[in-house]
Parts: sequence; C-alpha cells; structure tokens
Amino acid sequence: MSATATNLGAAAPSDHGAGSSHGHDKTGTVIFGFWIFLMSDLIAFSLFLATYADAEWHGIANGPSPHELFSLGLPTIETMSLLISTFTFGICTLGMKYGASMERTIKWLVITLIFGAIFLGIELYEFHEFWSEGNTPQVSGFLTAYYSLVGLHGLHVTSGIIWGILLIVQMKTMGYSDLVKSRLMRLGLFWHMLDIVWIALFTKIYLMGVLS
Repeated sequence: MSATATNLGAAAPSDHGAGSSHGHDKTGTVIFGFWIFLMSDLIAFSLFLATYADAEWHGIANGPSPHELFSLGLPTIETMSLLISTFTFGICTLGMKYGASMERTIKWLVITLIFGAIFLGIELYEFHEFWSEGNTPQVSGFLTAYYSLVGLHGLHVTSGIIWGILLIVQMKTMGYSDLVKSRLMRLGLFWHMLDIVWIALFTKIYLMGVLS
C-alpha cells in the first residue's frame, strides 16, 4: 500500500505538467490564429487601398476630384482622436500587465472607447456632409472606392468599440480572470492595427489628396 501511494504521488506532478502544457498549447494556438486574422485583415485593407489608388486617377468621371472634395480639418481631428485612444489603450494594457486593479483597467478602457466613438462620429458626420452635397458612391468609381475603404475601417472601429463594451461587461460579471485579460490583449492588438491602417489612409486619401 505504501508503494501504491508513492506511485500515485509521483504521478501527480506529471499529470499537472501535462495539463499546464495543454493550457499553454491552447493559448499559443489562439494567439497564432489571431495573428493570422490580423494579417488577413491587413491584406484586405491593402487591396481596398490599391483599388482606391487606381480609382483616384481613373475613376473621377463627372464627380469631384480628391483636391476638390477633401480638407484636412476634420480628418486631422479624427486622427488625433484615434492616436489618443491608442495611447490610452496602451496605458490600459500596461497597467493590466503590471498588476493594476480591475477598476483602473476599466477606466482606461472606457476612455479609449470614448475617443474611438469620437473618431467614428466625425467620420459619420463627414459622410453625411458629402452625401448631402450629392457626392454619393453612385457619382463615380472614385467615390465608391472612397466610401468602401473608409467605411471598412469605420466598421472595424465599430467592431472594436462593441468588443470593448463586451469585455467591460465580462470583467464586471466574470471577474478579472486570465481569459478576460487574454481577450483584452487581443483587442489591444486589433486596436493598434486599426491605428496603423488609419495613418496610411489619412496619408493617402486626405493628405496626398489635398496636395494633389
């Protein structure tokens, strides 16, 4: 009986190690899959941007040119709002990494989502202004490409805001668990990716459009 107990005791660490290894493998698979998703998303944005670049020169038809349509006022405010939201999200994730309380994490996440909503509101206002002036997607291939490209990014920002709200609800209901923290880190990667994409869009669409 003593030998049996010894064998069981020796087996316990081995079983625990197997479970821990399985958990690490699952986490690694999820992160790897999420990186694949981000890369595929970047490819989609690149294709939309390439289409826009071609339509910018060959798809004006009877509609306005980028120089006639765009200004830097509202897009600059949009850009600053998104950059600030990326900064506050960085504070949120760093605080979580170094042991900040759940309340502090939620506070910075809420601030991030507010700036994201400001960005989205300005974008929708700009769309409304263009639309009310008769510059709808049907006017030219250039406007179709513009609405598609900027709208795709806006849809991603909307998804990120909804994702953030759901995470706040999960933190309130499920607690500050490792699962919730992992989801928050993935949202951070997604949000930073949107910031990088927007810098490219701002440069190509608005800055180069005004200077063209």
